[in-house]
Amino acid sequence: MTTRPKFTGKMSFEVAPLEATFGAVVTDIDLTDIDDTSFAELYATWLEYALLIFPGQHLSNEEQVEFARRFGDLEFDLAPISNVRADGSVRDDNGKDDVLKVLKGNMGWHCDSTYMPVQAKGAVFTAHVVSPGGGETGWADMRAAYDDLTQHMKDRISGLSAYHSLYYSQAKAGHKPAEGSSYKGYGFFDQDPPLRPLVKKHPETGRPSLLIGRHAYGIPGMEPDDSEQLLQGLVESACRAPRVYQHTWEVGDAVLWDNRCLLHRGYPWDMREPRVMYHSRIAGDSVTEFADAGQG
Repeated sequence: MTTRPKFTGKMSFEVAPLEATFGAVVTDIDLTDIDDTSFAELYATWLEYALLIFPGQHLSNEEQVEFARRFGDLEFDLAPISNVRADGSVRDDNGKDDVLKVLKGNMGWHCDSTYMPVQAKGAVFTAHVVSPGGGETGWADMRAAYDDLTQHMKDRISGLSAYHSLYYSQAKAGHKPAEGSSYKGYGFFDQDPPLRPLVKKHPETGRPSLLIGRHAYGIPGMEPDDSEQLLQGLVESACRAPRVYQHTWEVGDAVLWDNRCLLHRGYPWDMREPRVMYHSRIAGDSVTEFADAGQG
């Protein structure tokens, strides 16, 4: 289990909280040159705010991976989140491209890797090419969402779990990889769907939060329609102001978020316009983020 870094004294960088229940913009910092003391400050700031936005960093791919790795082992080093092919051409939005179907699926609220045996700890995301309109990323605070539930709802969902599957969420969004397709997207694996609690405690802060989103379905002991209604209702009520933030990207922005207590989603853009982002995924602890953690 990760040990929370300790720090004392004045911050070595500037922190401006967002007008939401979470999140902050961090300036006066160079993510490529952080000493151990400043990193301990930054880590603790991340645990407090869950979402940190770093304008104008212009990280290279190698610098992004190096920065992400300071937060723990990586689930994967770097993945393009983009509608641009390796040869520089823009993918044709004709309803047949599996990569674009995944990008569109990710426009639903979700946590990363809840469909894997071990849920991700967090992520670093950078903007390299942005669209002239749209293409924002939103985050939602599941700590505040849980806090704001009525006691009746807290009692109702206590002890409940749901399965998580990328096959399920993509099929619901109208995407099923074609038989024989060369597309082997991350998350499409031959495995049983993990069962995760609807309420989990953050392993480092101890705060409870909702664990819901588009990958969740099939609460054991409930009829499918009742399960769907409950899960969808939780998402709709949770992802409202002041528990949400929508970021308009500028080239050079870097963002770090805590996947253990936030949902996130993409927003549409004109997919004839290129958009190139890079994602580094921080691996979850094999004990606290394992699918059975918190069951009982």
